[in-house]
Amino acid sequence: MSRITGLRVRDVRFPTSREHDGSDAMNPAPDYSAAYVEISTDARDGHVGTGFVFTIGRGNEVQEAAIAALRGHVVGADAEAVLADMGGTWRAMVHDSQLRWLGPEKGVMHMAIGAVVNALWDLRAKRAGQPLWALLADLSPEELVDLVDFRYLTDAITPAEALELFRAAEPHRATRRARLEQQGYQAYTTTPGWLGYDDEKLARLCREAVDEGFTQIKLKVGGDIDEDVRRMGIARTTVGPDIRIAVDANQRWDVDEAVTWIERLRPFDLAWVEEPTSPDDVLGHAEIARRIAPIPVATGEHMANRVIAKQLIQAGAMSVLQIDATRVAGVNENLAILLLAAKHGVRVCPHAGGVGLCEAVQHLSMFDAVALTGDLDTRCIEFVDHLHEHFVTPVDVHDGRYWPPTAPGAGTEMLADSLDAYAFPDGPAWAVVDTETVPDAVRVA
Repeated sequence: MSRITGLRVRDVRFPTSREHDGSDAMNPAPDYSAAYVEISTDARDGHVGTGFVFTIGRGNEVQEAAIAALRGHVVGADAEAVLADMGGTWRAMVHDSQLRWLGPEKGVMHMAIGAVVNALWDLRAKRAGQPLWALLADLSPEELVDLVDFRYLTDAITPAEALELFRAAEPHRATRRARLEQQGYQAYTTTPGWLGYDDEKLARLCREAVDEGFTQIKLKVGGDIDEDVRRMGIARTTVGPDIRIAVDANQRWDVDEAVTWIERLRPFDLAWVEEPTSPDDVLGHAEIARRIAPIPVATGEHMANRVIAKQLIQAGAMSVLQIDATRVAGVNENLAILLLAAKHGVRVCPHAGGVGLCEAVQHLSMFDAVALTGDLDTRCIEFVDHLHEHFVTPVDVHDGRYWPPTAPGAGTEMLADSLDAYAFPDGPAWAVVDTETVPDAVRVA
């Protein structure tokens, strides 16, 4: 038997705003950041579970404090018992009546639970010697259903229906896994599309994306309609008619404004329109989806929990559901959302990029491809070529596809040197900041 002996939280920030990486209509100067978790035990194997919450600068210290508030749920606990009952572990944290009052099941506290849950899954996968996607895909249908909290979901999916979905997929797991390992998982890239890039950089990165094998790119929109039309023209001319182009408004518009704006962009043959309005406005998304059809609406990266996912599906508010590895309460809740989408035939194309989001979310999509829907043809994962060099097992994306990780764990462990260099506010990377170029960077605390 081993015990969990520590839960450490670090404030790690990268000054990405210096080059406008990550810039969009609502977030013009983000500094990609993470409240980073390390869970240690007294076991001789020395494995450490890692997880994080992605933020974009100011407020990262608030997220750090929320994670620290969960120490009492894990430190001192029997590690084997905690890891063997991850469904019960998830419920114990999410249903903590005092912490729950801070949500309930939304916001900073809910994301903090997700970081701890994901760190525990990383620890369990490392102990098992498996990548997380494979560990999950090897669980029995009954074990998988036990991981999910069906409270508030049974009008859309019941435990019995979930069990049937997993049982129907079980005979095909080996074939699906072989296919995944042979052909990878389709990716699309947002690298060319940041709103702060000039025309030359936009065109150059679009050309590079096509040369690298991507069949879909995404552009940020929502700053100025005439500029968006002009930039879309550059992108479409550069990539030609056969490459899909999605656009992302990052919650910029009201409903009528969204419809008007999208009509101006319709001639460019949009793959989807992402986050056209508030992530909480289920009916607003549904109205936009109805009025811009057949252009698909994509949303979900900022949805607070599985209940919002359920409502988006029930309302016909989107055609593409975008899960995020660190927005909801970790792996368990994302399994619930994948089940909702699978039952109701909604395509899931995860949000990624940021700090480690690509590394983390690929495991959820690959699990789905093996043990749930088997869909490797219509789904794709976002890819952004930023900050992967700071991870112990960075994503392998080439030929426009994610290739299944083989290293044990959830892919969330960062390099020790990177953690030290980008520690905020005292790490060497923050010692000198160009305050004229990046006025926000020195005020993130």
